[in-house]
Amino acid sequence: MKTMKSIRFIVLALSLLAMAGCDDSYIDMTNRFGSSTDTFYKTKADYDAALGGVYYTLYLAGGNVFGEEHISASLLDDVMLGGGGPDDQGAKNVDNFVDPNDDTYGDLWKETYRGMFRANNIIERLAETDLSEDFANAEDEAAYKNQVLGEMYFMRGFLLFRGAKFFGGMPLMITTSTPTTTPRASFTETFGQIAADIKQAIELLPEIDPASIPESEFGHTNHWVAQAYLARVYLFYTGYMTNIEGQSTSELPLPTGGSLTKQNVIDELTDCVNNSGYELQSDFRNLWPYSYVNTSAGTEKYPWAADEGLQWAGQDGFNSTVGSGNKEVMFSLRYTFGNWQWVKGQRTTNRASLFFGLRGNSSLQPFGEGWGWGTVHPDFFEQWNDDDERKLGSVLRTNVAEEGTAGYVQDKGDNETGLFNKKYMHLQYTVGPDMKGLFNYIYGWTDTDMQLRHAQDFYYMRFADVLLMLSELTEDAQYMNQVRNRAGLDDVVYSLDALKQERLHEFAFEGLRWFDLVRWGDVDDPAKNFYDNTVAVRNSGVPASYKINYPAATKGLVSIPESEIRLSNGVYKQNPGW
Repeated sequence: MKTMKSIRFIVLALSLLAMAGCDDSYIDMTNRFGSSTDTFYKTKADYDAALGGVYYTLYLAGGNVFGEEHISASLLDDVMLGGGGPDDQGAKNVDNFVDPNDDTYGDLWKETYRGMFRANNIIERLAETDLSEDFANAEDEAAYKNQVLGEMYFMRGFLLFRGAKFFGGMPLMITTSTPTTTPRASFTETFGQIAADIKQAIELLPEIDPASIPESEFGHTNHWVAQAYLARVYLFYTGYMTNIEGQSTSELPLPTGGSLTKQNVIDELTDCVNNSGYELQSDFRNLWPYSYVNTSAGTEKYPWAADEGLQWAGQDGFNSTVGSGNKEVMFSLRYTFGNWQWVKGQRTTNRASLFFGLRGNSSLQPFGEGWGWGTVHPDFFEQWNDDDERKLGSVLRTNVAEEGTAGYVQDKGDNETGLFNKKYMHLQYTVGPDMKGLFNYIYGWTDTDMQLRHAQDFYYMRFADVLLMLSELTEDAQYMNQVRNRAGLDDVVYSLDALKQERLHEFAFEGLRWFDLVRWGDVDDPAKNFYDNTVAVRNSGVPASYKINYPAATKGLVSIPESEIRLSNGVYKQNPGW
């Protein structure tokens, strides 16, 4: 089990490393640490620390929460509404595809290039560094270097992909000496570079047994994760070019020549399915920490979970010290607690759990108070088959006793529908006189500030996605039906529409729906989304109707930060529709 001390040490260490990185606010400061990029990379310990610095850029800096991929992607999709209070205009702006602030997604852009710069440094330095004193033999040294290089190529591709999904073509800063005046590359060039980096990662990273990963090292990428991401990149690129740009293609050109083909991707995914060791958890609902509340409390705090006999798998991999062991989650953002005295306060706490929490309802348990963003579209809920265990495993109903929400007080926020997401939600309960967050109890963290106690990991890649992507690529229902059967549903014959339904229900509120809508071209088709559905809501006590207004002119992309356009002296051009 992680202790309060070890969690705090990890975050503080990464914060100090981040301060030594490419942050303009520190350029004129005296180097009190005695290291620079010219002197730092000498030992294995140096590279281990630098590796952590790259992963640290997955946590978005600054107070602008819209840089968080999983928050903005959820607000952009068609099954979540803006919500929040009357003053939370930002959430409503994202939900309705307007950006009056010009820099809504600025932190996402900045952290993309901060992380890429750090990865470039490691890639360039490692080849010339003699680490022989840290290893018993040359083979071990070579294996370590390949591991680090593989992780860095993956992370460089991952970060660029994270940005390109939102912004489209990006400047390809793939060396530390790339001029900052480099123009944006084309969509094809950008995705070709992403695919090339991830392919390189697949070649360098060993085919490990995920059951051998200790809890202390869980959260790093590996060979199988890279294979899965290669498929995600391929599907997004070919779908976008075919359905949004109207340029039908089944290949992704690579910068060194040749192309990534559908068969290439099928081969990688098939290998992952057959040989990785990852598998579906037996019960979908055991993936989420609400299934652990009763075990943690030692009493029935969540009647529905007790009635369903749920048992959390945990979030620390096969060898999780909390839960039964999670064999499905392949890659995740490893959140911990925040602290107002640390750099950036909420940076390392899962703000989705806070911002999607129940607004103005501080005394309920096990679902706790938050800012009330991301209320669930009622038409989406109503079309969902009641026999699907994922329905009530994903959507929280208010004013329902078995959910612990019988005492829910409505009219505290806007776009209220009586439905919230259950996957990423503030969890809390009392022991004696004290109300604490679930993760306060699990990890012994004593700061009970409701804004800082959300240590729930965000799942980037689950094995369920590998199965569904393989089904989509091969048009073979056997993989899709494994996911359906796990949810208590019967087999179906493969069709693209059936595949789309499975992805909608399997990954609701996990930040994937928006990108699926875009790559399929369904974002433009009212018959295939909920954007044009007008629904009844309550806005802080006032009955109203609400409809999301998706502008097709944006072509499924968000606005380039105006600050970056100004800094480029006009080299960057704003995306269409903004």
